[in-house]
Amino acid sequence: MIIPSNTLIGWIGTGVMGSSMCGHMLAAGYRVTLHSRTKAKAKPLLDRGATWAESSLAVAAHSDVLFTMVGFPQDVRTVYFGETGILTGARAGMTLIDMTTTQPSLSREIAAAASAKDLSAIDAPVSGGDVGAKNAALSIMVGGDKKSVQAMMPLFELLGNKIVHQGGPGTGQQAKLCNQIVIAGTMVGVCESVLYGYKAGLDLNRMLDSIRGGAAACWTLDHLAPRILQRNFAPGFFVEHFVKDMGLALEESKRMGLVLPGLTLVHELYQTVQTLGHGRSGTHALMLALEELAKIHVSESPA
Repeated sequence: MIIPSNTLIGWIGTGVMGSSMCGHMLAAGYRVTLHSRTKAKAKPLLDRGATWAESSLAVAAHSDVLFTMVGFPQDVRTVYFGETGILTGARAGMTLIDMTTTQPSLSREIAAAASAKDLSAIDAPVSGGDVGAKNAALSIMVGGDKKSVQAMMPLFELLGNKIVHQGGPGTGQQAKLCNQIVIAGTMVGVCESVLYGYKAGLDLNRMLDSIRGGAAACWTLDHLAPRILQRNFAPGFFVEHFVKDMGLALEESKRMGLVLPGLTLVHELYQTVQTLGHGRSGTHALMLALEELAKIHVSESPA
């Protein structure tokens, strides 16, 4: 049974979302050993009782269930397969849960390597951004052995309110890429709607209040459109990570012989956002690139 008294939790990655997610484990009474690239980012969790480890290997040595929430596929590969990585220090019977959005093929590779060492490996990327992470209201897309996934449900339920087992290793990642394709198209629609409303002379708050109540209703309108009007482009999810995710989806699409022109366009627009210096801003900073193209600057009151 997965309960605080008999389950040691390992956590690697304490970024915008990972920090809140790890915090939920501590709040539930689990003993947590953690590691992150920058120790200073982990300080709030250490102050709450988590134990610092100097490497991924050291985390694995003190964990029954080990979560990873890092940035890019190369980070995942290093964390799992590196000289001081998880698979070097993992013990038989452990469960490894990668919540990073990464290549489905890499998730399958991790699962195969874990199985060879008598470990379980699950890919469980999430959606919901910083708000979902803070409120334990993430949607979690899970790939892996059914029995292993069921055993981890008490932990997943500390992090999210929508947990769906997609199938075998890598399928959680495939579902997350479907999620990112939808977000990409939605974000363009929301930003262009605000641009249009501004140019038409509408009160943008009133306009958003109206369309949120109809068929256009969505998470992005509720949570990110207000931030755009406030000119608050702080990250709930980094632009550079979203560019990575869209690139993964386009790579997988090419492998499957599938053409996605909409996603290709949004990917190019977000690369412009990066060129403008906003790679570490939130995904709604797409507005800045669209404003640049339109040669206008949106404020809450129409021009």
